Amino acid sequence: MDADVLRLPEPPAREADFHDDFAAADLRRDRWVDHYLPHWTTPERSRARYDIDSAGLRLRIDADQPDWREEDAPLRVSNVQTGVFSGPLGSRRGTHRHRPDGLAVRTETPERLLWAPAAGRVDVTVGASRDEGCMLAAWLVGTEHLSDRDTGEICLFEIDAAAVGERESRARCGVKAHTDGRLTTDMAEVVLPLDASAPHTWTVIWDGSGTVIGCEGVVVKRSPQAPAYPLFLLIDLFEIGPRSGSGTAYPKTARVHRVRGWDAGGDLDRQDPGRQNA
Repeated sequence: MDADVLRLPEPPAREADFHDDFAAADLRRDRWVDHYLPHWTTPERSRARYDIDSAGLRLRIDADQPDWREEDAPLRVSNVQTGVFSGPLGSRRGTHRHRPDGLAVRTETPERLLWAPAAGRVDVTVGASRDEGCMLAAWLVGTEHLSDRDTGEICLFEIDAAAVGERESRARCGVKAHTDGRLTTDMAEVVLPLDASAPHTWTVIWDGSGTVIGCEGVVVKRSPQAPAYPLFLLIDLFEIGPRSGSGTAYPKTARVHRVRGWDAGGDLDRQDPGRQNA
């Protein structure tokens, strides 16, 4: 192993607090909400398109899929997330107020905190899309159910289809402050010596000492900051831009093979997760 490579610690020896390998016949409702930020739009627009087979969860963008919101068109998304929170109809309270032009609740959504750690470790094994105009992403975003200040985000990865190659791929990762004045946006584009459309495991470890993000056990991004409040995990496939023409095959797809997560605890390895592994 190259001495300059920074290795992540091994996962905790104990059983994961959150684990899904998508072996069930349908999506587990005790784990996932199959809508993308449903409070900011309407159910037919937020609902995910997907199927499950022996390879895991296949997120789809279908030819007839509507834009997530008319105001954001063209933008279609299929997403699963580990909970949801919104204020009353017409309010501006709700998870992931990520747009500066002001979002208002269109579908009042009962609070569901299926899994929302404030610190810990998440491993996500995915295969990114190669389909034109698509992006696969995984984010940990502030739930905002305790305070509307809790808007920060850990971007585990954003992988554009155009950035996926057979020998090398690029991704964006880091911390986004959004409107949380306690954080500063700290994002980077990283180059990976791999085909991101094949299954690879991404990892994030975060707590009061900061955030470390890695891929296939190798550290790719470090930040001295991290959100210090509950976060939902979102995994999303987007089609961004005009809908592809008649010569393009739908559905456009990406794979989620496995997700494991550990809430921070006494047996979570708190060694410096960026130290060199000789």
